[in-house]
Amino acid sequence: MDGLLVDTEPLWTIAEHEAAARLGREFTPEMKQAMIGHGIDTAVPIMLEMLGAPAAEEPATAEFLLRRSAELFREPGAIIPQPGAPELLGVLTAAGVPTALVSSSFRSLVDPVVALLGARHFTVTVAGDEVERRKPHPDPYLAATRLLGVDPAACVVLEDSLTGAAAGVAAGCVTVLVPSMPLPPGQDLPPVQARVANLHEVDLALLAGLVRRSDVT
Repeated sequence: MDGLLVDTEPLWTIAEHEAAARLGREFTPEMKQAMIGHGIDTAVPIMLEMLGAPAAEEPATAEFLLRRSAELFREPGAIIPQPGAPELLGVLTAAGVPTALVSSSFRSLVDPVVALLGARHFTVTVAGDEVERRKPHPDPYLAATRLLGVDPAACVVLEDSLTGAAAGVAAGCVTVLVPSMPLPPGQDLPPVQARVANLHEVDLALLAGLVRRSDVT
């Protein structure tokens, strides 16, 4: 969701900088890259470790990030659709393709995004606080496939983060990486089936072709 369908990462970055400042530390781009795609329960420990802050700060830091990000999400015009997202959702809806929004973000942050993009576009939605384990574990995508009533192998996952892509692969879904940030040089990638520059490169023909190719292999 964040980084793929909407550009909320700048809002998260504001909250993360403020959280680090509360601890007397400075938030860095390296921390941002390490945290991309993680849910709050795994992102905060990563952040605290890289900040050199005590692990005991985890509950307060997590609470601050959730509260502050929710405030930022509610500001008028703060949530911006990613290029190609509204068009792709419109095409999928018009074609009757069952579509799930699967996020590591909590429900309180997912719902404003669904409202902005249009709830009609999503057959089901799965939030990070509704599964036992968040990305990179397969649980969120497996929950979505159960709700949709389809085989994971017949589903195409679009992900902007390596963490999310790993979750899609682990769930047995056909997975496409759409990076929202430059990948570090030499970074090992999950074994995704495709990688595209942006959502403008994703259409029904690509999705159908990937599923057919998966059936053959």
